[in-house]
Amino acid sequence: MRRPRWILFALAALPACASAPVPAPVTVAPPPIVLSLDRRVGTILRLEDQRWLDDGAGSSLLTLISDTDPRVRRRAAMAVGRVGMAAGIPALVGALGDTDKDVRASAAFALGLSHAASATDALIAALGDADLAVRAHAIDALALIGEPPAGPSASHAVTSAGTAIGTLAAGCRGQIAALAPDDERWPMADDIEVCRAAVLALARLRQFDALATVVLDASGQPVSSWWPVAVALQRVGDTRAAAPLKLLLNVDGVNTPVAALRGLGTYKDTGGITAARAIVQRRSADVRLRVAAVRLLAALKDAESIPVLQRVLDDQATPPNLSLETVVALGDIGDAKAFDILADLFSHKWAPLRAAALAAAAKVDADAFLLVVSGLSVDKDWSVRAALAGVLARMEPDRVRAAVLELAAETDARVQAPALEALAKVGAPDVDARLLAALDTPDFVVRGTAARLVGERRMAGAAERIAAAYTRGVSDVNPSARAAAIDALAKLGSEAASSTLHAALADGDWSIRVRAAALLHGLGEKTAEPKRPAPLRYPADYYESPALLRPPYSPHAFIETKYGTIEIELNVVDAPLAVQSFVTLARKGYFNGMRIHRVVPGFVVQSGDDRGDGEGGPGYTLRDELSAISYRRGTVGMALDGADSGGSQFFIALAPAPHLDGKYAVFGDVVRGIEIVDLLTQWDVIDRIRVWDGVSF
Repeated sequence: MRRPRWILFALAALPACASAPVPAPVTVAPPPIVLSLDRRVGTILRLEDQRWLDDGAGSSLLTLISDTDPRVRRRAAMAVGRVGMAAGIPALVGALGDTDKDVRASAAFALGLSHAASATDALIAALGDADLAVRAHAIDALALIGEPPAGPSASHAVTSAGTAIGTLAAGCRGQIAALAPDDERWPMADDIEVCRAAVLALARLRQFDALATVVLDASGQPVSSWWPVAVALQRVGDTRAAAPLKLLLNVDGVNTPVAALRGLGTYKDTGGITAARAIVQRRSADVRLRVAAVRLLAALKDAESIPVLQRVLDDQATPPNLSLETVVALGDIGDAKAFDILADLFSHKWAPLRAAALAAAAKVDADAFLLVVSGLSVDKDWSVRAALAGVLARMEPDRVRAAVLELAAETDARVQAPALEALAKVGAPDVDARLLAALDTPDFVVRGTAARLVGERRMAGAAERIAAAYTRGVSDVNPSARAAAIDALAKLGSEAASSTLHAALADGDWSIRVRAAALLHGLGEKTAEPKRPAPLRYPADYYESPALLRPPYSPHAFIETKYGTIEIELNVVDAPLAVQSFVTLARKGYFNGMRIHRVVPGFVVQSGDDRGDGEGGPGYTLRDELSAISYRRGTVGMALDGADSGGSQFFIALAPAPHLDGKYAVFGDVVRGIEIVDLLTQWDVIDRIRVWDGVSF
């Protein structure tokens, strides 16, 4: 933008007969330059992506957070929180007093993203804000700051925040009493959102007494069957929550009884066994509910339920994901009576079920397992062989070492890595030499596994080899081997380790810089900081482009599978760079033919991995675009392997997952086809993903 030119004028002397002093020239200051809204917002996006408060060239989030336009202030506050630098905390605390309620709300949540324990008192004061949305975001922030494993500096946040939130939410009983168990509307009315935030925050903070004053009546009965109440009781971590959870087992809906079953399993309470057995056998019950019931029986090691579980497996109408959970449960129960049931599945046509059956059978009868497995041919599916390596790693070393060595000789790197881990556990005369040699293999996952194992074994004199492996990994398309290398170096110590960790503060991938700083903090270097700015994937002017700032439509992605099509509305407002990456990859055909590599029934379905073992990615990482959006059934999030490590892997939530809020970037929502998501199983294929931008695919 061209700067306007200003001409300096001097005042002329008045005409007079007598001489008069000539006034000194007066310089008229030019008015301040007002940047366009697009320029200001674009600057915010760029600095946020650079993880930089101030670029030293006239662009500063700390200036923009005081902009005259409240829209700019609001977005700048969120950016300061995402950047996460301590120097930004005073500005966010100041923004809690902004005249605009949306700015105050954004600042409150941003303090949570910054994990600013020093801002606890300011956030507690914000609980009295006139605007209810500000109160809700302040509650969310206090939960993010104080939830375990928060450090000692957050102890004040936990105790004082719990008391303050409980006091604020004292009137919530009447407001939530009539809400339906599965009511997942978001956002709801502001007063309900305050109650939702309070209930879930008290669970995150492990404050049972304060939670009880909000969700239980004088006799200890739940005042509401709304799902956040059950989830809070499930996750608060106090066995006193088991009694009210039992009262929520038989309510209508899915989310509340699922949370009740999970909680009873966590608290090892046997009061739900009868109900769980009945739910497991009820064909008409939602599969998420049946899965939760199976898991409860497993958590309680209820051997008397084995016949019930066998009937589930024998039923041809049982959904595959439920069968898989049932097999896992039989293994967790650990009764040898289940061995024959499991052995019959060693040749099942579905690879995940074969793998689960092997793992479960080894748990219930190790002797019988080794006898049967010794007569099996090598499984044709790499994932089963990889799973077998993990199974053998937990068995008596002398009995399985030869089999592990055979797996370690595999040519498929996806098997080599777990086999190497198994070999480290069962031992071999040359295991240390094998690990060191693996540091030079082409596959970054094998190298990363070897580095991690070397660190865990504290191998003397290995620091230089690990440092060399870090350097080799600089050319990898994926930074995971470098991450494993610096993790190992932090365990090994030595001058070589310190040198490489400091070098990693300037790694080409921002996620490695962040990781290196955290490791150095753990070693006592509290002033260690990742080198800023983070590298950009786009030219600076892209952040001010209409394509990013003013898309005419919210794009929709259509995921085509053999079961039907899943339609996702992509969130270009809260996660524009994640959406841009996803759309670009989809239009290149990156996801076409890709498999669903992870399914956790009742929790998430995950894909986007071009390797299939959970380690793949597009060759770059994305900064986390965390927001206050809550994870609900159908929410689409960015999978991570540490802070700011997103890439191509994404997941779809199958149920509310408030423990993910503020930790994983939300970049879309399923608007049609959630029932298709429920049908997906591990290794199902994404035929293709198409994106509609309002004009064309």
